[in-house]
Amino acid sequence: MKHLFPILRQILRAQRTALWRGAALSVIVLLMGVALLGLSGWFITAAAAAGLAGAGAAFDVFRPSAMVRFLALGRTAARYGERLLTHDAVLRALETLRLGVLRGMLQLAPERMAQIRGAQALNRLTADIDALDGLVLRLVFPLGAGLLALIISFAGLWWLVDLRVALWVAGGWFLGAVLLLWHLGRKTVAPSRRMEAATQALRSRFVDLMQNRDDLAVYGLLQDQQSSVLQADARRHALRRDLDRVDRQAGAVLMALTAIISGGGLWIGLDLAAAGTLTAAQAAIGFFAALALAEAVAPIRRALADSGRMTDAARRIAPGIGAPPAVQAPAVAASVGGIECVGLTLRRPSGGVVIRDFSLMVDMGETVALTGASGAGKSTLLLALAGLHPATGDIRICGRLIGDWPEGALRDHLAMLPQRSELLSGTVRENFALAAPDATEAEIWDVLDAVQLGAVLQPRGGLDFKVGARGAGLSGGEARRLALTRVLLRRPRVLLLDEPTEGLDEATATVVLAGIRNVLPDAAVLIASHRKAEIAAADRLIAL
Repeated sequence: MKHLFPILRQILRAQRTALWRGAALSVIVLLMGVALLGLSGWFITAAAAAGLAGAGAAFDVFRPSAMVRFLALGRTAARYGERLLTHDAVLRALETLRLGVLRGMLQLAPERMAQIRGAQALNRLTADIDALDGLVLRLVFPLGAGLLALIISFAGLWWLVDLRVALWVAGGWFLGAVLLLWHLGRKTVAPSRRMEAATQALRSRFVDLMQNRDDLAVYGLLQDQQSSVLQADARRHALRRDLDRVDRQAGAVLMALTAIISGGGLWIGLDLAAAGTLTAAQAAIGFFAALALAEAVAPIRRALADSGRMTDAARRIAPGIGAPPAVQAPAVAASVGGIECVGLTLRRPSGGVVIRDFSLMVDMGETVALTGASGAGKSTLLLALAGLHPATGDIRICGRLIGDWPEGALRDHLAMLPQRSELLSGTVRENFALAAPDATEAEIWDVLDAVQLGAVLQPRGGLDFKVGARGAGLSGGEARRLALTRVLLRRPRVLLLDEPTEGLDEATATVVLAGIRNVLPDAAVLIASHRKAEIAAADRLIAL
């Protein structure tokens, strides 16, 4: 549970005023419910007693009935205001949490970030944030409002009825609620956690089944994957049944508590009325107040059933919420120079050396191709030059040590096309807006024509052509050129390309490489190459 406190502090800090107002309205709703039922019980009993005594004509029915209407309408209005304030505030606070988690992910080590699967990370983040919306709405507020309502009800019953009735009703609900919630916490936290894990397993396996069904069918694994999905679903349903059984048991205990406490309150009240200490109408107040206070305990049942899920979600996202907000880096003027590295040594995450004591110089306007066998370190070198892989030695970009560049300014001067580029599910225009939101249509079409993609997209709707997930709707070569266009639109001074013509025939690859230089005539270009066209387009070759 300790992981929930940083999340709670973050939520309260983000929406302090609205949440305090919502908390006050939560208490008012409970107190109005207790007052409404208590007053109604007193009114009915007092009116009946007056009628039996023959004093019905003199009994004032107007003021109590007006108060009943006021409490009923006021409770409805307070409930509406409480829902409006708290739900809106929590949703806004969760937006802040979501941004904090994303900022935290940006602080991960490059090799760790490269291992993150975008769809899986997004699904996990969405599920965790959804789980935490109940932290305030279904756990903290009901607990706090219920406790405060019990204290105030105790004082009210002591004042209006008798200390013994107040102690029985308020004390009984407090002890009963503590025991019930302790039992629920023991019984539901672990199953709740396991059910969330089973739900995520079901979702992941089903997505894998749908996305890879053709490959699974080819290798004869389709039935195995279907069985895996069904097993995850069966486990989720079994755990859900366990939680439902505990919830039903808690509901039965709550009903029994309601009967015992309200019945006991009535018994004590009637005993005091028989002794002449109370009137019959006053004795009814404790009974009906005890019934109304059941509302203070009932909402917490569901929150405890989700407590394991909330705790796991908090443990995953809590480390990220402390990341500082992104600060716009000031513009940095680049000095003369392209790429330079001296005495560079690169290691794999496992510790093995990839490149040792390596030096390189790429001048502005020059194209250099890196060659070498697979695993020689070409891609790792590009990542290090982009500041995305740890390295020892000196790396200078445009004349400045890479460590001296503010992150935003470095990305303004340097761009990289990795081996695997993600395309957004959306229009071509939306994919380009990610890199160059201010680019004009003319500029976009110039670059598209340079990479031989303009004629391909024009008959399909141009910039409004809809690209599916993972570039669906485009061939591999077309998707690669679309990602290349997005990089070129940034107009970098230093361009790092990892196998940029993958999926293209030699003739098209030659034209595309010439187009890259036409778009960026003065840029320093370094290519991790494995094709003749890329080697032919280079001014120099460096073998690893």
